[in-house]
Amino acid sequence: MNIDEQLPVLEYPQPGLDIIKELTSPRLLKSHLPYRFLPSDLHNGDSKVIYMARNPKDLVVSYYQFHRSLRTMSYRGTFQEFCRRFMNDKLGYGSWFEHVQEFWEHRMDSNVLFLKYEDMHRDLVTMVEQLARFLGVSCDKAQLESLTEHCHQLVDQCCNAEALPVGRGRVGLWKDIFTVSMNEKFDLVYKQKMGKCDLTFDFYL
Repeated sequence: MNIDEQLPVLEYPQPGLDIIKELTSPRLLKSHLPYRFLPSDLHNGDSKVIYMARNPKDLVVSYYQFHRSLRTMSYRGTFQEFCRRFMNDKLGYGSWFEHVQEFWEHRMDSNVLFLKYEDMHRDLVTMVEQLARFLGVSCDKAQLESLTEHCHQLVDQCCNAEALPVGRGRVGLWKDIFTVSMNEKFDLVYKQKMGKCDLTFDFYL
């Protein structure tokens, strides 16, 4: 089973909330909600938040492929139109640009850990160590190696699942589908919407 299928989603009334009520602490939940819409316990520091950000070019390609794979709301438009909707904040969950900057502003909060998807591919060991420290989990070298290997398997599973387009999880996915003009337009929009933010992304490794 995919790891995502095992986690209740906070914003889904059914079956998410029913499952959440039955879980005992500590609980692990998944959410796509903007920071401002998260429960007050998360704002007050009573719970921990791990936020994973991905460079927006790869993200919009993966998001497009995901929408095309859905049976219930399968998207049949072109990638160019989908990308325009993304740049104009017209997709589900609102603006990616606002979403990521909102969490970035809280990256120094003691209960928030801001991670980058590309760093997971670059140095998974360091990321696992960060997660362990943030969650207050102590582990020796052997346990760390075992955890890292398990995470490697999960990453491979997510990147190479038969039900998903090949390579959907790799870094630099956008280069296979963006045209030169699309890339120039995207860079312009990115600069306009992220220009005042010091958050940076790696668009290829």
